[in-house]
Amino acid sequence: MTATTFTSVDDIDLSDPGLWAAPDDVREAAFRRLRADKPVSFHQELVLEGVSTGPGYWALTRFEDIWTASRNAELFISGRGTNIGDIPIELAEFLGSMINMDAPRHSKLRGIVNRGFIPKTVNDLTANVERVASEIVDQVAPLGQCDFVSDIAARLPLRIICDMLGIPVSLHERVFELTNVILGVGDPEYVTSLEDLMSAALELNNVAIELGEARRKDPTDDLTSKIMHAEVEGETLTTTEFGSFFILLVVAGNETTRTAISHGMKALTDFPKQREIWMEDFEGVAPTAVEEIVRWATPVIHFRRTASRDTEVAGVPIAEGDKVVFWYNSANRDEDHWEDPYAFDVRRQPTDHLGFGGGGPHFCLGAHLARREIKVMFEEIFRRLPDLEITGPPDMLISPFIHGIKRMPCAFTPT
Repeated sequence: MTATTFTSVDDIDLSDPGLWAAPDDVREAAFRRLRADKPVSFHQELVLEGVSTGPGYWALTRFEDIWTASRNAELFISGRGTNIGDIPIELAEFLGSMINMDAPRHSKLRGIVNRGFIPKTVNDLTANVERVASEIVDQVAPLGQCDFVSDIAARLPLRIICDMLGIPVSLHERVFELTNVILGVGDPEYVTSLEDLMSAALELNNVAIELGEARRKDPTDDLTSKIMHAEVEGETLTTTEFGSFFILLVVAGNETTRTAISHGMKALTDFPKQREIWMEDFEGVAPTAVEEIVRWATPVIHFRRTASRDTEVAGVPIAEGDKVVFWYNSANRDEDHWEDPYAFDVRRQPTDHLGFGGGGPHFCLGAHLARREIKVMFEEIFRRLPDLEITGPPDMLISPFIHGIKRMPCAFTPT
């Protein structure tokens, strides 16, 4: 890791687009300095066209502070938005559904979708996850090289979430493209204006409405049918409400897991001893290896909350209505919590990372499914393409929100 220093901790601006276009080591140095010298710091908001510029936000960078605050959802609320910039709450709910809600509404809506992601349901999906992973490797195995992200990492979560929702195969590629746009804010390859974002969201919403209406009339055994026929206090969801659910599920169920798998493969290439340890005892090491991949990748970099009353964090006063941003990437490298946090260790203990959020009511709904997909994908790679390695630098997504990799070459012995 390149040693990058800042003259003063006050020189660090987490809203600076240049910081997020810089290599990872530059950002790591910034967050390391904040953790050491100013773990709760205030930052001005980035001026964005079409988004009103807010008064700024508090940045939480230490593991313990974020862990504690995440579990106090009454004090640090989500119902005023989870993006740093302010957008109308109706739009926030349209793009993020229950992520941008608080109890009791959040609890009721999460309860509907939760049944599709409980461990028993995920266990029932295992055969399909294994079959899809095998098909993905079948397609690339004769080639000897490919783009790891688009040809391997992205394919598994995309197929699984689309199959779960009953999305026609003919639309899978388009769903992939649209989710890239929705989570690509900040990267000019995907989004150049707010209109790009809204256009992608509306197209996904139209897919959802058409699918939801079809399943309401003629239900099958997919998750869409279950959601469309579920009741909340005696009422079923409208197709509009389902549309926001749908956007959340296809975006979160696709992008974040592919990011974890991509970073995991890069880490296993950079730390060959760790790969050897895992391959020698796949089942025994898998539980901690999967958690280490998620910690290492931290696919979602941050979420914002809003203080519902005056409080303080680490002795710093925070006023009612202030924005508070949880920087999960920093928490997952916190030297006070992790031993040697910049080392990739497939047997690392403890495994209480914040890669799925910090717990509480907004803990990642798809965590069980993501773990299963990561494990199955690497099991298939180790079995079928045991010498697969990343052969070039990753093309990183420019984003303060998603730690994404857009492209990354790999090579292996053709089979």
